[in-house]
Amino acid sequence: MIVYRAAWVLPITGPPISDAGVSVDADRIVGIHKAPFPASAKVLDLGHAALLPGLVNAHTHLELSWLRGRVAPRARFIDWVRDLVRLRRDEAPSAVREAMSGALAEVRSSGTALVGDISNTLASVKPLLDSRIGGVVFREVIGFQRSRADEVFRQAVADLDAAAWTTSLRGGLAAHAPYSVSAPLFQSIVRSFVKDHVGITSVHLAESAEEVEFVRTGDGPWKVLLEELNVWDPSWETPRCGPVEYVDRLGYLRPGTLAVHGVQTTHDDLATLKRREVTLVTCPRSNLWTGAGTPPLHSFFEAGVRVAIGTDSLASAPDLNLFSELAEARRLAPGVTARDLLRAATLNGAQALGFGTEHGSIEPGKRAALIAVDGPPAGEDVEEYLVSGVTSSQVRWVTEYSDV
Repeated sequence: MIVYRAAWVLPITGPPISDAGVSVDADRIVGIHKAPFPASAKVLDLGHAALLPGLVNAHTHLELSWLRGRVAPRARFIDWVRDLVRLRRDEAPSAVREAMSGALAEVRSSGTALVGDISNTLASVKPLLDSRIGGVVFREVIGFQRSRADEVFRQAVADLDAAAWTTSLRGGLAAHAPYSVSAPLFQSIVRSFVKDHVGITSVHLAESAEEVEFVRTGDGPWKVLLEELNVWDPSWETPRCGPVEYVDRLGYLRPGTLAVHGVQTTHDDLATLKRREVTLVTCPRSNLWTGAGTPPLHSFFEAGVRVAIGTDSLASAPDLNLFSELAEARRLAPGVTARDLLRAATLNGAQALGFGTEHGSIEPGKRAALIAVDGPPAGEDVEEYLVSGVTSSQVRWVTEYSDV
């Protein structure tokens, strides 16, 4: 047994413990100890560091890593989408694979143990299996035309079934968004929910003002773009409500659903997400980059919704360092406690992805996926320090194992 001693241990389920150690045996956490440590244990002193569980990036798009620096920030979300669609026409598989490998190295070096990756092709599965990063790869389902719903759904399921999954890397289905997925396609995913690989799904929801306009009126920039892309369905029945209410009517909001972004959510929307036990994944840097808006983070936490944190992709964020995302969340929501933000980036994300019994907190029996962050100056609150901007150079993995 090894005890990793640090100036602070952050269990996540409670306040930081100063001058403590975490005992590990066979890659599992045994417990948290104050000195004197068990006589039979080997003690490794990490010095002036904070010891905490590996972070959880609950929403990213690794396949878009090759677009780093190529998609400029926009004032309107629809304009950013147009740029993305145009650039993806020149997508080269070799460039995608190479960029993903580099991105995953960055993810790992900044202390992330699990990801919720959205994929159109499942090209991220092999790079993730080759890395020390686990999580869920969601096969994203896109299809606005009702006539193609069965075909699109069957292909997505076949892709999932053909992939090589492990206990640490699992697959699931994810509807893209209310403006790109038909009602029958949403409902097919709902019907398969309890039968799929992980019982977890995801959807981009209430992300932009254009999305809200389209779902309420059936018109606006999204309709124009769907027509330009030759995927508009004239038989589509306008829900004439907000996006959250719409997908809730379809039965999509339930425990195991990750609703991503939520920038345009109302008080009633947040009450619905809480009632349905949905996890709301916020990606604030991406929202500002794409022109989706400023996420009302304080309202998310005040409403009692389970909040997790993601970086989104390198097409809409400068890096995949979740500590940088935490710093932006702290800037936008100074009234939310640092402890709640850290929980969102660890335990809440692990629970949302179905790994809550294995990751996200320092508790007996959980995986010893532990990182040490160089500690703050004397007298500074360690939790506030950790949400104020940590670089990869300040992070080290203190436990090495072959399978997260």
